[in-house]
Amino acid sequence: MQLLEQLNPEQQEACTHMEGPLLVLAGAGSGKTRVVTFRIAHLLEKGVPAEEILALTFTNKAAGEMQQRGRRLAFHSVLACTFHSLCARILRESMKA
Repeated sequence: MQLLEQLNPEQQEACTHMEGPLLVLAGAGSGKTRVVTFRIAHLLEKGVPAEEILALTFTNKAAGEMQQRGRRLAFHSVLACTFHSLCARILRESMKA
């Protein structure tokens, strides 16, 4: 995947991790959103269905960027949202049941 060539070794490792969930913790401006977006593209390329991918972040801005970049890189839309909006969604859906 030529996208990985744009990343440093630590970022490449995070993007290609395949077994189980992955938590990316790093400082501001270190490329977290880029890593998560490239990881999503990598997972989709490896055959993981888009509906089985969840990207969580703390800000609406980052969630929007992940969705937009993901569609541009992989031509798929995955659920990228904030922790708060995911919890609100779960509560709304559980109230219907």
